[in-house]
Amino acid sequence: MTVRVLAAVGDPDAARAITTLLDQLPDVEQAAPAPAGDSTTLVDTLARAAADSLDGLPEVVLVHERIGPVPALDLIRETALRFPAVGVVLVTGDTSPGLYSAAMDSGARGLVGLPLSYEELAQRVQSAAAWASGVRRHLGQGGDAHTGPGGTVVTVSGAKGGVGTTVTAVQLALAARASGRTVALADLDLQSGDVASYLDVRFRRSAADLAAIEDITPRVLQDVLYTHPTGLALLLAPADGERGEEVTDRSARQIVSALRHRYEVVVVDCGTQMDSANAAAVEMADTALLVVTPDVVAVRAAKRMVRLWDRLQIRKGEDTTTVVNRHTRNTEIQPALVERITGTRVARTAVPAAFKELQPAVDAGRMHDLDAKSAVKQALWALAGELGLVKAPESTGARPGRLLKARRK
Repeated sequence: MTVRVLAAVGDPDAARAITTLLDQLPDVEQAAPAPAGDSTTLVDTLARAAADSLDGLPEVVLVHERIGPVPALDLIRETALRFPAVGVVLVTGDTSPGLYSAAMDSGARGLVGLPLSYEELAQRVQSAAAWASGVRRHLGQGGDAHTGPGGTVVTVSGAKGGVGTTVTAVQLALAARASGRTVALADLDLQSGDVASYLDVRFRRSAADLAAIEDITPRVLQDVLYTHPTGLALLLAPADGERGEEVTDRSARQIVSALRHRYEVVVVDCGTQMDSANAAAVEMADTALLVVTPDVVAVRAAKRMVRLWDRLQIRKGEDTTTVVNRHTRNTEIQPALVERITGTRVARTAVPAAFKELQPAVDAGRMHDLDAKSAVKQALWALAGELGLVKAPESTGARPGRLLKARRK
């Protein structure tokens, strides 16, 4: 089998050396006339190649250590997440265990040292190509597997306990599913997740069962997911909270990536306590929601959380969307004030204070049976439309924000 290799090399001398060696490797052809000179060109080239099918993608991508403007490890992470059927190999002069570990955590399938060696390059290319071929065989067995950028990932985090994080996550997932999208709801509140309780689910498997798996294939993922009667695919938090420690940031990246490439929408309940796993999910998310209630304590907690994410380089405040829950017109703290204090963008849709509507569904563990007339449900489904998680019925051309109203008629 001929292995297609695409190189991303910013340094002209290194590009010539890599091109020369690749031309000498048996059963290897370069996927482009010349190496991609920067990270943007590489990602754009892969996106165009993946537009039709997996077959359009090269089996192996070589990323040189001096690529830019995105740093090499960040580029490897993005490539591995967006194009999981491609084996990525880092080319670097630093072959220390620390960098090797960092490259593997980012999603690389190997590391080639500088100066280049014919034997080492050949071995790493063939190994990465074999891995990519295996992934493609597995993806080919699932009719709903995605290629290219994959599905939309939305994380839902709470500024503090009791602000309505899980209710928000569950209703967003239900809204997306009701519109016809394939949806996964993952509970990464690993020590105290309540998604199972809110949806009346009893299931032994959880995210912890994926923690030690190197390559999460569609078959392995399916064995751990619970298919809810609503059509949601649920990845639950472990019943024993201490098992949550088994899910590392690397595990979380693999889990979110696997879900992203199998479902159109992935909603992740991150709870209110930051650990390495849900921090990784927030970093990877297309949209990161921070749920807050309009009171001083919650708003201060939200500000602390935003600053924490910024200090740890998880996410910037301007890239975070705050959702105001239990909103009333007569409270002193309004969405505009929350936006100024937290430095985030506040969602246009505020969720009203109507706990009496929620209590029966919460107590029964039947959040999916919440009355369609509920003001809370209507607001959260409107929020799903605002975030682009729902699709309008093709026959009516209705806008996503009107999905709930259309379904009630």
